[in-house]
Amino acid sequence: MNLTGGIVLYAVLWFLTLFVVVMIGQRSQQDAGEIVPGTPAGAPADLQLKRKLIWATAIAAVIWAVIAFVILGGFVTREDIANLDRLIR
Repeated sequence: MNLTGGIVLYAVLWFLTLFVVVMIGQRSQQDAGEIVPGTPAGAPADLQLKRKLIWATAIAAVIWAVIAFVILGGFVTREDIANLDRLIR
């Protein structure tokens, strides 16, 4: 894995993690009982975006480190991936 591959892998993991983390603990305005005029009742009441961005960054970093360790450590090689179909049969 080169530098560009590592950056792309981290970016993909970060966005996937963010989409999961944003939904955790979310309360709608209807649940909170304070609906702001002009917004749907299902809109988030208190998103806490900064906190969730930090969590997404930390979780993505851990996942990235594990994947980078597996790739750079040689546990999975390109030949293993090329022969994966033979393993499944």
